This record gives sequence, structure tokens and C-alpha cells, in this order.
Amino acid sequence: MKSLLSSPSVPGAGGHNRVVFALMQCVPYLIALAVLVIELTPAHFIYTGPFLTAVPALAAVTLGPKGTTAAAALALAISVTTATWNGAWGTLQVYSNFLALTLVSVAGFITSRAMQERRQRELDKVRRIAVAAQEVVLRPVPARLGPLRAGSLCLAAGTGARVGGDLYEAVQTRYGVRMIVGDVRGKGLSAVRAVAAALGAFREAVHYEDDLVEVMNHCAAALRREVAVPGAYGQEVLLEGFTTALIAQVPDEPVVQLVNRGHPPPLLLRQGRATPLMPGLPAPPLGLEDLATDLPEKPQSYAFVPGDRLLLYTDGVIEARNRDGEFFALPQAMEEIGGSPTSTEFLERLHQALVHHTGGDLADDVAMILADRFDGPPGPPSGGTDVG
Repeated sequence: MKSLLSSPSVPGAGGHNRVVFALMQCVPYLIALAVLVIELTPAHFIYTGPFLTAVPALAAVTLGPKGTTAAAALALAISVTTATWNGAWGTLQVYSNFLALTLVSVAGFITSRAMQERRQRELDKVRRIAVAAQEVVLRPVPARLGPLRAGSLCLAAGTGARVGGDLYEAVQTRYGVRMIVGDVRGKGLSAVRAVAAALGAFREAVHYEDDLVEVMNHCAAALRREVAVPGAYGQEVLLEGFTTALIAQVPDEPVVQLVNRGHPPPLLLRQGRATPLMPGLPAPPLGLEDLATDLPEKPQSYAFVPGDRLLLYTDGVIEARNRDGEFFALPQAMEEIGGSPTSTEFLERLHQALVHHTGGDLADDVAMILADRFDGPPGPPSGGTDVG
């Protein structure tokens, strides 16, 4: 397993390693099958005891305690079957094979259990490092931003310890409240650095750039600068994928303005109905501008009145699957929760619904910002309400 602190990998190497590991997991069973074929054919004069004993030993390396137990049971069953087939009961060789197989199986199980516990400790340690690195870059969304009550939710995937590339931020500026949600395609330090570059550009540009499209362009330029560094981590991000991003602006007027670069559309919850705010002109993610013939020149505006709820999220939410392979129905989940809970309660219930759908096994990181438009005079930002 490649940890957060490892050097960038060669694109495609991860898939190759997975194939090699899968083949290694098959080796104990292939050996067991070969022994069975030899013993049940005229080639049974070949002494197969050492080969059968190797089955639980090899399983202990790749299959874990349960797999080692299964491989040992299979080897024992084959040993009984072949001894009966060849009429070898009562010979010293058969009992020696049984003894050796038992000892190796017990030792393999103990070794496998110890290896599993050690890997779990290492995984937990790397996960803590990953979370710490992500918390340095990301910060909680303030609970009060101008005409909005806000909250954020950030969940790490449960399938590994490598930090993902989800990013979010919400800032109150002289132009209104500006928010960004994005997803860098990649994992590890390369993704964290790309996130830091994009967020750094956003946090600077939102305060002096009045054009929301230009704010997005600053983020794209920051990522291009990172990629341009010779031998830098940016090349891994570029080769592994791209960065989707969505920037929203909520001025004093009852509207929300959006610039969407290949990101899932935000959902607006109004009077119990969740509606996606689809972009009129589809635009490519950041880093793929050369593939587009026409980019949006101005943000799109949508009505955003008091009582409305706006949810910005990453694709880890809508691509979360259950055991049957069904995607998480985010609009339906929002409609079931409704508009009565506070921002924090709403996100917590959404969190619970997501965990229930996936059985607690997220395949990708999740990030969300919830913004509630309310009646009343704007107030100063207060402490963050980060959930998760």
C-alpha cells in the first residue's frame, strides 16, 4: 500500500500492482489444484506433501487470517481425499504430512493475524497524518456569512489512508459571500498540493476580483503554474485526471451566481423540492481548457430567496454506492430531510443517510457546503460549523 508520504507513483502503476497482488492471492489455490490433479492421476507417484504444506504458508502472506484458514481447510480436505483415493491410510508418510500441514497452518494463521494488526496500525497512523495534512489546507466554514447560515461536511473514504483532493471554502467579501467546491482527481500529497494551490488562488482573488469568472480563471492559472514546475508533483495530477470546480456568489440580492467547470451541479431545496442548478453552457474542468471551443464569459444567476437551501458537494456523494451498486439519491435524501432542521442538523442527517446507504464504506472522499438564505440583517461571521 502506498502511503501519503510516499513519492508520486507512475500513472498506471497502481492498476498493475493490483493485478500482481490478485495473481499472488490465487497462487495457494492453484498449488492446491495442481496437487489434487497429480494425486488423482497416474502421476501420483510424485511426492506432493511439501507442495500442499506450502498452501497455508503462502495464503498467510496475501489472504489474511480468514483466507489462511480457508486455504488450510482446503489443503486438509485434499490431503484426506488423496489419502483415501490412493489407499495410503496407515502409512507414516500420511501422518507426517498431516502433522506438517497442521503446524504450518497454525503458524500461518498466527503470522497472518500479526501482519494484519501491524498493517492496521500503519494504516491508522497514515490516516491520522493524512487528516492532519488536509486540516492544514481546509478550514471550517463559518456558521454565519452575510445573509447565509452555513455549515460544511467533510468525510474521508474508508477504503484507504491516502488523502483525497476534495476542496471547499466560503468567504464573505465586498461582492457578497463567495464559495468554492472542487475535486482534484488524484490522491496523496500531489492532490493536497493541488488543493492548496487552487484554494490559495481563490482566497486571494475573491477579495479584489469583481468578475466571478476571473476568480475561476485565477484558480486554473494557479494549477497550471504547479504543473509547469519541472519534475513536480503537478505532473501526476495532470496525468491522473483534472480538477472540477464550482464557484458560487451570494450577493445581497435574492440570487445566487454560479460558475461551473465540470462539477456536479448544486442542489437548491425550495418548499420541499430539490432542483439541480444546471449550467446553461457546459464547461470543461480546470486543466482541460484546450479541449473547449467556448468557455462561459459570465456567471449564471438563479433565484435564491429566504427559506431556500443550497447544497454544494463533490462527486463522492452522488457516486456513493450500496451493496447492490445503486448510487446515492441525493435529491431524494434532501427532500426527505426537508427545510426545518438547522444547517448542522441537516448535514448530520445527510451524513447518516449516506452512511446507511453505503454501509459505512465510502469509496471516495466527500465534501459539502450547505448555505441557508434567511430573513434578517447581515451579521459578522462567527465560528465554524464543520461536521464530520
